[in-house]
Amino acid sequence: MPNILLCDDEKDIVNALKIYLSDPDYRIFTAYNGQEAVDMMEKEEIHLILLDIMMPVMDGITAMAKIREKSNIPIILLTAKSEDTDKILGLNVGADDYITKPFNPMEVSARVRSQLRRYLRLGSHATEPECIKIGGIELNDKRKEVLLDGDEVSLTPKEYEILKLLMNEPGKVFSPKDIYKAVWNADPLGAENTVAVHIRHLREKIEIDPAQPRYLQVVFGQGYRIEKGRER
Repeated sequence: MPNILLCDDEKDIVNALKIYLSDPDYRIFTAYNGQEAVDMMEKEEIHLILLDIMMPVMDGITAMAKIREKSNIPIILLTAKSEDTDKILGLNVGADDYITKPFNPMEVSARVRSQLRRYLRLGSHATEPECIKIGGIELNDKRKEVLLDGDEVSLTPKEYEILKLLMNEPGKVFSPKDIYKAVWNADPLGAENTVAVHIRHLREKIEIDPAQPRYLQVVFGQGYRIEKGRER
């Protein structure tokens, strides 16, 4: 049973989210500031967090950075329309998605299901190889592990799915919309900026020099690809 943590300093919002996610298959936990969310992560096995940005004691961005030191579970930010800068910062720090207030109950439910499905690996394609190796990058899908020149690389669920998508078809160019549809499983509105942030963050983790990448290449005006068999 997936454990979901709801974190917002407004109790009415937390209660509304509990109603939106009322599902016998979910176990819901609550927190009302970033520190409580971090503390809850130490006590319980959480599989997904809905995390507000603006909170007392510890804000959502700081809490997410602390959580990302130990966990790659999906994190969906809860943001106001005026918090565009915080959305980008959140994606850079490691958020997988965001939902803008006021919430659409169906959207909340759909995004949570999508993130959990990918994180828990439900409905994966049996035909995809368990282990993919390109140059010094090795992706083991059974263990959900990525190695770079033998050293383990810590990726967020979205970064992992993007890398897996590209590595499954080396040399193929994927547009931002292609990547967004495959990884987020949603309408690719605003896909270019969201995907670019994740690509940049992924490059920082798998490239020795992100400015001169060995693997993750930009095809200007078209999209992104993983180079075939690139070595050091």
